[in-house]
Amino acid sequence: MGDRDLELLEFHKIREILAGFTSFSASRDLALALVPLTDEEEVRLRLKQSTEARRLLSLSPDTHVGEVTDIREMVKMAALGKVLDPKSLLEIQKTLNAAHRLKSHLIGLSHELPLLSGLARGIVVLAQLVKDIDGCLSPTGDLLDTASPKLASVRHRMRVVRQEVLTHLQAIIASPRGRKIVQEPIITEREGRYVIPVKVESRRQIKGIVHDVSNTEATVFIEPWTTTDTQNELRELVAEEKQEIERILRTLSAEVGAFQNEIFQNIELVAEIDLALTKARYAREAKATEPIIVAAARSASAEGNEPGGVLRLVEARHPLLKKKAVPLSIEIGRHFSALVITGPNTGGKTVALKTIGLLSLMAQAGLPIPAQAESRIPVFDGVYADIGDEQSIEQTLSTFSWHMGNIVHIINNATAKSLVLLDELGTNTDPGEGSALGRAILLHFLSQGTMTVATSHYTELKALAHATDGMQNAALDVDPVSLAPTYHLTVGIPGGSNALATASRLGLPADIVAQARDMLSQSAQEIESLLTHLVTEQKNVESLRNDLEKELNEAERTSTDLKNRLRQLEEERRRIIKQTRDQIVHEAAELQTKIRETAAELRKEKSRERIEQAKKTLAEAQEQLNVGVWQAGPEVETDETETQPGPITIGDTVWLKEAGVPATLLSVFEERGLAEVQAGKVKMTLRLDGVEKRTSPAGEVKTGGALIRREMRKPRVCLELDLRGKRAEEVEPLLDGYLNEASLSGLSRVRIIHGFGTGTVRQIVREVLASHPLVTSFQPGEQGEGGDGVTMVSM
Repeated sequence: MGDRDLELLEFHKIREILAGFTSFSASRDLALALVPLTDEEEVRLRLKQSTEARRLLSLSPDTHVGEVTDIREMVKMAALGKVLDPKSLLEIQKTLNAAHRLKSHLIGLSHELPLLSGLARGIVVLAQLVKDIDGCLSPTGDLLDTASPKLASVRHRMRVVRQEVLTHLQAIIASPRGRKIVQEPIITEREGRYVIPVKVESRRQIKGIVHDVSNTEATVFIEPWTTTDTQNELRELVAEEKQEIERILRTLSAEVGAFQNEIFQNIELVAEIDLALTKARYAREAKATEPIIVAAARSASAEGNEPGGVLRLVEARHPLLKKKAVPLSIEIGRHFSALVITGPNTGGKTVALKTIGLLSLMAQAGLPIPAQAESRIPVFDGVYADIGDEQSIEQTLSTFSWHMGNIVHIINNATAKSLVLLDELGTNTDPGEGSALGRAILLHFLSQGTMTVATSHYTELKALAHATDGMQNAALDVDPVSLAPTYHLTVGIPGGSNALATASRLGLPADIVAQARDMLSQSAQEIESLLTHLVTEQKNVESLRNDLEKELNEAERTSTDLKNRLRQLEEERRRIIKQTRDQIVHEAAELQTKIRETAAELRKEKSRERIEQAKKTLAEAQEQLNVGVWQAGPEVETDETETQPGPITIGDTVWLKEAGVPATLLSVFEERGLAEVQAGKVKMTLRLDGVEKRTSPAGEVKTGGALIRREMRKPRVCLELDLRGKRAEEVEPLLDGYLNEASLSGLSRVRIIHGFGTGTVRQIVREVLASHPLVTSFQPGEQGEGGDGVTMVSM
């Protein structure tokens, strides 16, 4: 892209605006150096970084790079051997710390921000350098005593010596003689040595070195000879301290210089990340988004099904006009490649031209543009503009000559992948010749396939755009009543210049305007009237189309809402059916449990009263199972399975007649006429005639693969039950089931193995045996049977 074209389209102002959002000088330099790129993949990458940065600011609006300074010049000097001062070292430390924090923050968001976190991964963590500076300097830049053992020793000795000097001087001042000779009872400092203020007339009464005299010459500042040796030592210690500080700063500076390449890399990466954040901050301010990037050539695009080479701007606004900008929507490159924009003076033609060109440059520079996200911009190999009036007196160039020089340059350089913008094509010369030149230039670019947008007032150019394939007219609208410009662009019709109306609106006397109107030919007036009528009709058609689109969208929304409501109702119906089935299964399980508990009571209690009470409870439970709620109603979906004749086997899908729900058969107790089934998460035992075999609609019997016990007429039960390793809550049901099976098998004596352990399992076992109706007696095992680790049970 040529610098002249960038300047004509005011791209430099965009860079300056962007620079205002940067956090430090290095990223500001990057913003000011931005140029449009011609590499399609690089442009996409820059825009994706901007998209990620906008995402980052949406997650954390206050995100910034931290206390970062461009320390590269300091580091460069350190690498050359210069000793850095403490302030510079602190800036280096703060910058490195900020870079490390930024890296950690972005890597923590690597799933959401892969590009920015990828940049952050390149930041080198210089933890030891940061630690060394931190260990030597205080936050205010003072060297700490801990910077080196020698510095700590020297400073300790300095404090001791200084205190000796001050104590000695204070003793002189406080003495009777001292009180007479001193001007003030204070200790002060001159030329780095401690002195006392002595009256000038008393200076002979104390031996010492005079270091200064007051302005009034009434006081002399004397260092007593008795403190000279001590103060000499103090001066030596100060010099030694200075040398040690110099050595420490030199060491830290050399360490900084050794990491010059790493620090330069860190600054560059932080600047690049801050530039992405700068784009995001600008986008938030300007309500901008990243456009879709397509190839400039008219071929199948990698993104979407639309052809490449199509420039589409939706609700685009000139970025320099801010809130005053009128949105512009336009598409070039699908049905036509050359667009002729006509309309009134001050109607916005040049602004429309600059908007198209400037937003194209911004997108190719990797910047978000103030337009809707569905906007598409090709990657042009050049954006060429002929806008404005740059006549040169020095070069004896007229306005027409300057424009022609520009156009010649554009013709010599533009290709089929370029964008050409021509403002007021063919003006500033004879209208007939200018119009002919304008038509010839447009036809040249059309034949070359160059995307071209031109503004003009010439009727001949409007006619050419109307009659030529690949060209199209567009108009900047005016208000049909007041003829004031609306700055709204309408593609498909030419616009009128409305020069007389514009002149009148700008204050030209009415009689002059009327005289000019009388001078117009009848045909010219008819054309202007026809154009005004066309604009009015176009607005009516546009309004009707918008109304129809709103009605269509409303109908589609209503249809979608109805479909969603039907889906919700269906899901609710299924949920209610499932909830009802689960409730039935749960209640049935509770009733079965109640029956079993009552049966157990019958076994335990032998009194007639208890037997009658148990029979009554059994009858009530049975009656509950027989009520209508347990019967399969029409609302229960039973058509998915069919009754299957023949015997049922373990693992089959069966139908619970009383509950009206499917279940899986776990066990069959033929001798007692019972079956154990599982419905959902609930297990229950019920009468064998209460279940029936079911199949799927295809006729295939559903079976399970689990190994489940089946009771035979002469079951074989082990003579012992091993409960070692079982949890406390598992012991009682396992023991109860085992005793039931042992009793059914006719065993008279069994052994329960519970081990020694903590004794918890043994205690639970013996508590259960003590109240179990099938147990007559139990006792610990003999020595040969396992001792107290087992319990022998008589059935």
